[in-house]
Amino acid sequence: MRRLLLSALALAAAGVTVPIANAQTPPSAVRAPRSELVVLVHGMGRTARSMEPMRAALDSAGFDVINIGYSSYCCGVAELGETVRRELDARRLPAQRRVHFVGHSLGNILVRWMLTQPDPPVGVGRVVMLAPPNQGSHEADRYSGMIGWLLEPIGELRTDSASTVMQLPPVRGVPIGIIAGKHDGKLAVDETRLPEAQEHRVVDGNHAFLMRRPEVLRLTISFLRDGTFGVLPDSIR
Repeated sequence: MRRLLLSALALAAAGVTVPIANAQTPPSAVRAPRSELVVLVHGMGRTARSMEPMRAALDSAGFDVINIGYSSYCCGVAELGETVRRELDARRLPAQRRVHFVGHSLGNILVRWMLTQPDPPVGVGRVVMLAPPNQGSHEADRYSGMIGWLLEPIGELRTDSASTVMQLPPVRGVPIGIIAGKHDGKLAVDETRLPEAQEHRVVDGNHAFLMRRPEVLRLTISFLRDGTFGVLPDSIR
């Protein structure tokens, strides 16, 4: 093989192009797309970086993942929901036939808004909601008047019947699993509930870091794969 390479180099120096037999093409650094896509949508005042442990766990479990970032300092639920939808449409590949969603906090409301529009994404699979303010939040009632100028969506998360979150229609035909933190600190467990959800699980953990807990990662993978939280597995596979 060494002689063959030296001969080819000599011929190339003379201006002759010769193919090298048995030369191996290095494998592509770009992974072939998988058919199962998961879209991650972070919470209010956070960035996509907050969902990075979830992204890594889902990638290891065999999913393609899009970790979408947005700014909750500028816009309301509808505009942010459109932002998530445009990002999904721009980055989704044809091979990704089914799309799941994992949201944290406000991110779940953006997902609910998107899935209840007249033209939801094609091929929606399952949704896992982490600490979702599905019934509004008493913290939003308390603070929206003080910081609504900074975090525009917070006023849409109030518990009164006229708020955006309370006006959203049910999500039809999509399995939903909810994970709430027992020591959330911002949401009561009952504020996370949704009538159309298939499963609801309460775990130890607080609002800010629920999406980083190992048991939450395992439960999320279980629901996305099988449509049930089931028995907590020993490891992420």
